This record gives sequence, structure tokens and C-alpha cells, in this order.
Amino acid sequence: MKLLYTIWCGFWLIIIFLILFPAMFICLQRRQWKPYAHWLNRLWGKLFFPLAGIRIEIEYRYKPSTNKAYVFCANHFSYLDIAVMGVILDNYFAFVGKHGVKNIPLFGYMFRHLHIQVDRENSQSRVSSLNKAIKTLSQNRSVVIYPEGGIKTKQPPKMHYPWMDGAFRMAIHQQVPIVPITLLTNYKILPDKNPIRLHRYPMRAIVHEPLLTIGLSSQDVSLLRDKCYQVIDEELKKHHLLKN
Repeated sequence: MKLLYTIWCGFWLIIIFLILFPAMFICLQRRQWKPYAHWLNRLWGKLFFPLAGIRIEIEYRYKPSTNKAYVFCANHFSYLDIAVMGVILDNYFAFVGKHGVKNIPLFGYMFRHLHIQVDRENSQSRVSSLNKAIKTLSQNRSVVIYPEGGIKTKQPPKMHYPWMDGAFRMAIHQQVPIVPITLLTNYKILPDKNPIRLHRYPMRAIVHEPLLTIGLSSQDVSLLRDKCYQVIDEELKKHHLLKN
């Protein structure tokens, strides 16, 4: 049954993307049209989850303004984490994601033209992506980043540590808030395991109160990083205890 459910979900994931891609492609050709490409990308997720029978349960302890720029930081246990952000957030944002995504047919084209790629093993790429993210924030566009630096933990819901500093450096540089997001169940829906199997669980997430950066300097990067980590970690631990 899990195999059939995985095939069903994969079918709709691909079909919806293929239907929307021609319009996305057109919107990606001009900078002023890219917000429409982003909207279509979000629509992809909004259509997929109901068709997959996955219920969305989001607790907004803070509702981000669509007129402000933020750095959104979340735990990263599943490839589903990317798809759900467009469902959780109404903001126009750019992901900071690994450069290997560009090799995925069609999706890679969209990601390359809409988001920020980084090769975390290359110091020049890390610096370049940080500068691009800072420029993005300066244009009043938000950034979504997974500070673990990829799906690295082997024991979800325990996060990988230490986190990377980039998200907190860019937020302090631009004096924009950090908004922690706890993704509670994605690792249960789509575990990072082979063979790939999807499971039917509600997609649960919490959008936390922002961590302000006004007045902070580069000296405060570690403090801000650890505070954000603590907010998400405490919620993951609390959820895990409630379920056991």
C-alpha cells in the first residue's frame, strides 16, 4: 500500500508541475514577472497536498507581513521541506539551496532562475550565495534557509549541530528579523531513506515569533544562531514527548 501511495503522490507531483511549468517558464524570462513564477510555484504545493490526502496544520504564533523582508530558518529532515514552504508562507521569498538541484530537469531551470544556489563545499560559492542573499533582502524579498546545511541528521527529530552562520550573518547585516519555523512531521511523511516511500500524516508546522536583529553586530552571530536553534529544538522535543 505504501508503494501505491508513493506512486500516486509522485504522479500528481509531476503532473501538476508539468501543467504549470509553461507559465512558470514565461514568467521567469523577465525580472518583474518573477513574483508570478513564485506564485505558480506556491500553487504547485497548494494543489499537491490536498490531492495527496495530506492535511495541512499550521500554527501561526506570528503572521509574517508580506510587505517586509525576513530570514526564515527551519529544521531540515525531509525533501518535502522545500515544497511546504510555499504553503506555509505567503511571502515572496528565495530559497538558499544546494547547487545540485540545477541538474533536475525543468525543476532545476526554475530553481536556478528563481532562487539562490550554493555549493557548501566551496568557500567561494558560500561567499557568493551570501552576497546574493544580502542583495535579495535589500530588495525587500525574504530568504528561506535551512541552517543545518542540508539533510544531515540521522536521528530526526534531533537536529544536526552546529548550524551554519550564513542565515544569521545576512539577517544582522540587513537588520531584518529571523523567523524560526518548526517543521514537525515532514520526516514522517517523507523520510530521508531508501527506498523512497511516502506516508500519510498531517503536515504540521509552527511559525514562531521573530528574533529581532536591530542593533546587533557580527559579534552577535553565534548568540542569535543558538537562540534560533533553541526555539526550534524545544518545540521538536515537546512534540516528540507528546507523541510518546
